[in-house]
Amino acid sequence: MAQQIIKRDGTKEPFDAGKIKKAIEVAAGRAGLAPERVTEVVAQVSGIVLQFAADKEEVTSSELREKALSELDKLEPSVAESWRKYDQEHG
Repeated sequence: MAQQIIKRDGTKEPFDAGKIKKAIEVAAGRAGLAPERVTEVVAQVSGIVLQFAADKEEVTSSELREKALSELDKLEPSVAESWRKYDQEHG
């Protein structure tokens, strides 16, 4: 599993799988998914993203974001759209 995540500003911090799950959960909630569907989407997408990070020493936050959005586009496009909208408003 990746030990470090490289943030947009170049700083590094310990990898925290919980942050990925939380980001997906928040986007799913903003998209208006039912709570049980939020749980399913978080489990599926975070599992794929964590598997993606498993064979790397370091991973960038943008790589993780793109992987998550790619999977959300396939599984639940409304959640990906919600995430992108949030990024535009707060980026």
